[in-house]
Amino acid sequence: MKPLDAAALDCLAALADHASFERAAQHLAITQSAVSQRLRSLEAQVGQLLVVRSRPLRLTEPGKVLLRFARQLQAMRDDVGRELGVQASPGERLPIAVNADSLATWVMPALDPLVREGLSLELVVDDQDFTHDWLREGAVLGCVSTVSEALRGCRVQALGVMRYRAVASPEFVAREWQGDPGGLNRASFSRVPFLVFNRKDDMQQQWVSRAFGVRAPRLTERFVPSSEAYVRAALMGWGVGVAPDIQVRGLLEAGALLDLRPELTLAVRLFWHQWRLGPDGAPPSPRVAMLDRIGAALASGAKAALGEARARPLSARRPRA
Repeated sequence: MKPLDAAALDCLAALADHASFERAAQHLAITQSAVSQRLRSLEAQVGQLLVVRSRPLRLTEPGKVLLRFARQLQAMRDDVGRELGVQASPGERLPIAVNADSLATWVMPALDPLVREGLSLELVVDDQDFTHDWLREGAVLGCVSTVSEALRGCRVQALGVMRYRAVASPEFVAREWQGDPGGLNRASFSRVPFLVFNRKDDMQQQWVSRAFGVRAPRLTERFVPSSEAYVRAALMGWGVGVAPDIQVRGLLEAGALLDLRPELTLAVRLFWHQWRLGPDGAPPSPRVAMLDRIGAALASGAKAALGEARARPLSARRPRA
């Protein structure tokens, strides 16, 4: 195969980042026609469709393969620029993927010092299983994940454990069980509503399975796809929520929420993954150095919020998106 055109690969990366020809053209300071022409040329060279022209557009599997190469090429260009004393483009974004519960609790305080320094960051929020897919496809440079094994070309660092509790408002407990949280039991759990983040969220089923020894429990579900609104719904008495301990601890202490089983928590281990960009043994480029600082900031913030990242068996499969 002939050498791939670097400008065309930049167009592919811009399309992946911005999900439209118009925004990609604006980012690259060229016309939409030029973006389309470079993409068609790249597709003709490899003989495969690289982008599905949908709204928003998305990359095909061959496009994801070339995107990884484009990211590596950009990192090598950063290295050359550093050695030549050329400053990186101002405002270049560093995309990372996180789950919503982490974003709502400890991630933003952890990254705040870097943002105040001027870090141009893009936070991608997705279901925890899919954050790792974003990394594998090259769409982000790092991710917070429950996956413990590093991808080829990546490195991984343990962050800590998020613990989830089943909570409900005193008003809900009074209405459903005459004020006795013990009214939630093996016989009654299927009759009361449980709050669910989205259709990928199975924390509630995991909690019921652990609490009552029921395999594949069927629940009455109310969907609330926002971490902050999820806790608000629990406060309003919409149902039983399974929420992060660090998010509801103050509300439990104030009596605004009740812990339905104080002895039972679901423990979810979190890990930080990031690409190894640039040649081995070389001093890090500005982009790589900043990515390393993001990883260090997340590790420090997670340690402060979640505790030490000790090795232990995984009790729950994943946190919600």
